[in-house]
Amino acid sequence: MQFLLLAAEGHSGSSQLVESFKQNPTFLVLNLCASAIVLTIVIERFAFQLTQYRVNSKEFFAQVKKLVTAGNIDRAIKLCEASDFPILQLVKSGLTHANKGPEEIDAALSEKLSELKPMAEKRVGALWSLANISTLIGLLGTVSGLILTFGAIAAPGLSQADKQRMLSNGIAEAMYNTALGLGIAVFCMITHIVLHTRAKAIQHDLESTMERTFNLLTISQRPGSF
Repeated sequence: MQFLLLAAEGHSGSSQLVESFKQNPTFLVLNLCASAIVLTIVIERFAFQLTQYRVNSKEFFAQVKKLVTAGNIDRAIKLCEASDFPILQLVKSGLTHANKGPEEIDAALSEKLSELKPMAEKRVGALWSLANISTLIGLLGTVSGLILTFGAIAAPGLSQADKQRMLSNGIAEAMYNTALGLGIAVFCMITHIVLHTRAKAIQHDLESTMERTFNLLTISQRPGSF
């Protein structure tokens, strides 16, 4: 019996959701569009971070250091050209200026770093804005649904049963809007924290690699370094 009651309640809830879409779908559709944008950003950012920064910078730098200390700068550059990973591009920017002074090496590395760092956190900040936008859209949908509902039940000639039905559907519509907006906002905030934390770790790794590359190239230029 309890199972039948739960099934009946679930059917009633789904019918109210369908009714909400029929009556006033504007804000629900807007939040569904916002959720599609959020999912697109999240998937793209995770894919970018997991694919472009899967190189172990310490292991790679150890290989480069071995070649540079042996005087094989050209081989080290070719190793960096094996792929277009950002870490490899950063090290290559320093290696291509290895025969120049420390100022030129630092300038080349800094310029490349300034290009790569923003890419790690690109579009991540938009998730926080989308969280706020989704919440506000949900609240607008809630207020709009309640206004339309109270306006409808105030019309003359309606039976008490019709008024109760319209009031129930209107409140359900308002709550669906709120729930959808808050659900998207929570998802945005969680993924923002994860992606932002990963982006900061990537940026720190880039800065560390830049410093190691600069130190390697400037020390190797000193007399008696080999």
